[in-house]
This record gives sequence, structure tokens and C-alpha cells, in this order.
Amino acid sequence: MSAKKVMIFVVGVVATAAVLYSFIGNNQSDYINTIEKARKEKDQYLRTSPESPFKDHLQSFKGLTYYPVDPAFRIQARLIPIQQRKVVVLPTSDGQEKKYIEYGYAEFTLNGVNNRLLILELMDIGPYRGTLFLAFGDATSARETYGAGRYLDVKKVKGSSTITLDFNEAYNPYCAYNENYSCPLPPRENLLSIPITAGEMNYMK
Repeated sequence: MSAKKVMIFVVGVVATAAVLYSFIGNNQSDYINTIEKARKEKDQYLRTSPESPFKDHLQSFKGLTYYPVDPAFRIQARLIPIQQRKVVVLPTSDGQEKKYIEYGYAEFTLNGVNNRLLILELMDIGPYRGTLFLAFGDATSARETYGAGRYLDVKKVKGSSTITLDFNEAYNPYCAYNENYSCPLPPRENLLSIPITAGEMNYMK
């Protein structure tokens, strides 16, 4: 290959890399903006909704507290379906119990540590039946985040071998703000040894 052709090739590679980098950067920026917008919308909902756990003391509500959005905590985990699913009974914050059925395990590696979370499925009769439920605790629990764990919404993707875990969207159950709510606690296998420094932090009253 001649020097001229080599130069053209190098310029082409650099140009392609620049476009790709710009595309990824723009995507990350859009992603961060989307998460931050959702957080502002949630604050607005909690300030105005009659279903808000803060409805009796809205004047003191200053908004929720979060870790900065970090795209590294948006994870494509390997989905391990459970073939012979069993009912799982979780204790709740008010001493009651809530029943779910096993759905599958999400396996992923974060900061060099292999992790495995149990995903459950709602058994309730009604519009939310079949919705997936994931509650977890981690090394930040009872320090920087709510001591009884946080929740993460995950979606079913029929036939997929992966599932998205976006810990930037991790949120506190309502009992973190108001003791009149009943909140399921994470199953024992969902207590992670690593810190998940993403999503919602302790509510600052």
C-alpha cells in the first residue's frame, strides 16, 4: 500500500472514529437528560398528586435526592429463566407478607464482581398482574441509601436472553417517606455486597 493510500486510510479511520465518538457522546447526553427529566417530573408528581406520600406535609417537601446519572450503571444483564417457578413470600415493612412468583435471575458483572439478582412477578389479580418486581439492597444501604432497600422496574422482553437493569432509575419505596405504607423487603439473595452508587439516595427531610 502506497504512502498516499495509507494516509487516506488513516484519515478515514480517524473520521469514522470521530463520528462514532460523537454519536455515542450524543446518545449519552440524551440518556442523561432523559433520566434527569424523569426525576424532575417525579418531584412534580409528588408535590401535586393526592396519592403522594408527602400529601400531608407538602410544604416541607424539597425534592428527592439522587446520585449523579452514570451510564455505567445501565446494565444489560444475562436473563436466566426459572423453569419450575415457586411462590416467594416477602416480609413487609409493617410486619405483613406479600406473595410473588419467581420469574428469573439477572446475572451481571460490575466493577469486577459477579452479581445475581432474583426477579419476581406480581401475582395480584388486576391490571398489574404479571408485572416484574425487583427489590435489592447493596453496600450503600442504611448509609447513603434507604436501609430497607430500593426497587428497580424491569420490563419483560419476550424471547430475550438479556434484561436491562438501569440502576440510575432505582427508587425508594414509599415507606421511606411515610411509615403508613407497606413495602416488601428485598429477598435475601438480592442483598449485594457491592455499592450501587446510582439512583435515589436517602430522603433528606
